[in-house]
Amino acid sequence: MKLVIVESPSKAKTIGKYLGQGFKVLASGGHISDLPEKRLGIDVEHGFQPEYVISPDKERTITALKSAVKTSEKVYLATDPDREGEAISWHLRTVLGLPDDELRIEFNEISKKAVLKALESPRKINMRLVDAQQARRVLDRIVGYKISPILSRRIKSGLSAGRVQSAALRMVVDREREIRDFKPEEYWTLHALFKGKKPFKAIFQDVDGKKYKIPNKAVLDRLLSQIDGKPYVVDEVKRSVQRVMPMPPFTTSTLQQDATTKFNMTAPQVMQIAQQLYEGFEIEGEGHVALVTYIRTDSVRVADDAVWAAKRHIIDTYGAEYYPKYPNKFAVKQQAQDAHEAIRPIALDRTPEDLKKKLGKNHYLVYKLIYDRFVASQMAPAQYDTLKVHINAEGDAHKFGFKVQGRTLKFAGYTAVYAASTASSNDEDEENALLPSLNEGDVLDLDTLKYEQKFTKPPQRYTESSLIKAMEENGIGRPSTYASILSVIAKRAYTEKEGKSLKATELGETVCDAIVKYFPDIMDLKFTAKMEKELDEVEEGRKWQDLIEAFYPGFIEQVHKAFRDGSPVKKEAVVSSVKCNKCGAMMVIKEGRYGKFLACPNFPDCKNILSIDDEVVGTCPICGKDVLKKRSKAGKTFYGCSDYPKCKFASWDIPAPHLCPECHSTMIVKKGRSGTKYVCTSCKHTEDK
Repeated sequence: MKLVIVESPSKAKTIGKYLGQGFKVLASGGHISDLPEKRLGIDVEHGFQPEYVISPDKERTITALKSAVKTSEKVYLATDPDREGEAISWHLRTVLGLPDDELRIEFNEISKKAVLKALESPRKINMRLVDAQQARRVLDRIVGYKISPILSRRIKSGLSAGRVQSAALRMVVDREREIRDFKPEEYWTLHALFKGKKPFKAIFQDVDGKKYKIPNKAVLDRLLSQIDGKPYVVDEVKRSVQRVMPMPPFTTSTLQQDATTKFNMTAPQVMQIAQQLYEGFEIEGEGHVALVTYIRTDSVRVADDAVWAAKRHIIDTYGAEYYPKYPNKFAVKQQAQDAHEAIRPIALDRTPEDLKKKLGKNHYLVYKLIYDRFVASQMAPAQYDTLKVHINAEGDAHKFGFKVQGRTLKFAGYTAVYAASTASSNDEDEENALLPSLNEGDVLDLDTLKYEQKFTKPPQRYTESSLIKAMEENGIGRPSTYASILSVIAKRAYTEKEGKSLKATELGETVCDAIVKYFPDIMDLKFTAKMEKELDEVEEGRKWQDLIEAFYPGFIEQVHKAFRDGSPVKKEAVVSSVKCNKCGAMMVIKEGRYGKFLACPNFPDCKNILSIDDEVVGTCPICGKDVLKKRSKAGKTFYGCSDYPKCKFASWDIPAPHLCPECHSTMIVKKGRSGTKYVCTSCKHTEDK
């Protein structure tokens, strides 16, 4: 009997199905040993040697694995094909007492073909990969273990910090302050609407050929007076064919960005679903099946056999004209590790539609996203007929230019995969797709001029999608860490969600300011990105202890300085209008793990605390009292009656002030294009607000 050890039980089931008799496949459940939980676990005096201990919850697993090793003629370590997986294999080899032989196998996809091929060429454990993981683990432990007590001492107990998470937090905090400090500037837009069989509109763009922005109403009025009654003449017409290339297949980052935007999932949810698609899960009628390749990658490279499989699929499904003359190749970003190919389906004959009834909704959505993106990435470019027109209204002293452009689909190319969005992704282009036939010298018949006052807008808050993109662009974190970073800063209540947007909390800003004050390097995005590159250098052969030794002296001096500093970091408490019902002092607003609350300022003599009245958002449909916007212990927003616990009404949505007249169930407030309505949660009854 041959033994194969993997990380997850799901992966074990999938591989066990492929290997059959003669093999036993067991799971380690991830890391079996790690640094100790309650002490540093690093000998800083002797080369930063880490102290690894067996996790208490893995004792039973190790006993079972040791027993299986004794009865096996050969052992293979098949953990994930990355640094973390290599380190897990190294720990397994050490704890299980395995020889330093060729026992490590890896594969980019969990298919029978890939697993059998990997078994043909086992190798020794790659200690460069292990050292790269050790360097990151030791560095992150030192930073977190040393900074967290300072935050607890300076701000409040129980706070913690991390090397990469803190840099990500700063990005959110800086954006929040940009928005807060933003001062809007006035400007005006001007459109000319023209008559004809195909009416169209053009937007004001330039004066005498130079781009011009209308700053205020006085300038607009002067401009209107100069073009009043003047002819509008077409002075330039450009027709061309635009070729639009498909996007590359997904990396970890782009998959999270796309899925969080389109499906309203969180990044951790996307990664959990993608992990299951990679490891395999039960599919009705097929058993345990894996559907996609390895999901932690920063590369857009595709294996040759997958390229040729895509060619056959595209020609058979869409026709030969939909396949490019030469296979599409995409540039890999300079900072990418390029250790694994892009995320793609394992087998193109497993179409999303064939699996739709066999998969859960979210698994289907993510699989279809991956499948369609990969197929589209290998297809011919889309082609559009484009038209750009410039129109001049000649005033007494100046020429006032208007522009209009549009495009129509000539050849669908890769957009054939996305049937609903083949025409265009640009609203203006879609509106002007059927422009009249215009030629230079044409004099146009003006219908009316429309203008509107507008103001410049501040930068938008980050969404999970845009923050992941910004982290990747700034070299902060790695594909395997993006989702966990967002999860950690949310769990620590350093950020909160408003709709899809991420907002820094008051606590998050305070923590950020403290780390910036005492540890400016940790919060410097360029320094963090440089450190990521140095961690990558360990994989290329740099001694990992050298990296830590270069970092530690300056960092530990900052730690000592922070402990010596007696100046306060805490923000002044905001005094509320509520009197303490025990001692009469005016209570102050504090922020804790689960949000804001009222605390007596005479603590510790008076330890009274009260819940803070939340925002009133409606009327309770059961008892008629106020409904308050609240936060659960998990940080989620919900709406509950202010008379709790007498009235136990609660809802995830803002309630209507009355029950449904048809079925007497709760009605909720829904906003749509046609206005705000009350919608019943049980029957189909709706009514205008």
